[in-house]
Amino acid sequence: MSKNIEGTSASAAEAAADGQPGSGSGGDSGGGPPIQPEEEPGAISAIIEQVVTLAVAVAIALTIRHFLIEPFRIPSGSMFPTLLVGDHLFVNKLAYGPRIPFTDARIPGWREPERGDVVVFEVARPRIGNSHAIMPVDLAPDGSIHEDFVKRLVGLPGDKITWRRGQLFVNSVPQDLTPAAEDFIGDDGVRFKKSWEMLGDCRHGILDGPRPAIHPKFDRGTYIVEEGRYFMMGDNRDNSNDSRGWGTVRLEELKGPAFILYWSWAMDGNMLSFFNPVNWFTVEKRWDRVLQSVQCESAEETS
Repeated sequence: MSKNIEGTSASAAEAAADGQPGSGSGGDSGGGPPIQPEEEPGAISAIIEQVVTLAVAVAIALTIRHFLIEPFRIPSGSMFPTLLVGDHLFVNKLAYGPRIPFTDARIPGWREPERGDVVVFEVARPRIGNSHAIMPVDLAPDGSIHEDFVKRLVGLPGDKITWRRGQLFVNSVPQDLTPAAEDFIGDDGVRFKKSWEMLGDCRHGILDGPRPAIHPKFDRGTYIVEEGRYFMMGDNRDNSNDSRGWGTVRLEELKGPAFILYWSWAMDGNMLSFFNPVNWFTVEKRWDRVLQSVQCESAEETS
């Protein structure tokens, strides 16, 4: 067989037209049967190529989501005034070290969880009676569904945490409170007293009241944080379902600290609502919150 198929066929055709013998590889003056042009890929090949491309893109996206950054939507007011319903933020999965899939092992992170971090973590929601309770994942019955929560880390392993008459004590030291110049008004018009709390070196806003009827569950005295676990509280102190009610969280359940808002609007809806074009014209956008940091201010920044 000749090395240059197309050139050989052309030479044979020209030679035949001139009455000369062809120059094909076997000395055959006919030059052999005509060579068919290469066929275009069929429809099945094109579909397979598109599926493979999509699968690679999905794999890359899932890898980024699991090991680097993960988006999270704020569905409730438990973190008022720091986070609002309709805020969308990114979680830094590298900070504490991402968890290896299907295990409790973690890849080493670049730092330990710190007091004052706003953390996204998992809790279990076992069904008890006609409702779903909230429990630490490792203490819940097998088969319990999991749900992501976001709270502020206030207690480290070994800490003694006390919540008494609306004030936080860490290792018997009251955390300084300074009244804010203005109250916080929720989307439903409810007014809260806002204060600035110094949680160690972390300055952040908290809200006080009006207290709901179930407030006695919060004043339970002192909690000792077990080794390897963390104590979480919402900044909306009287309206947050947190470690005061259901216990502490293991490092294995911490996804990472929230670090920046990438979108915010006055809407409590899932991610599908983001792609509804009607919402882009009808829902109030909070442009001033986009790209706002979620990290607290340090003592040096406020001095």
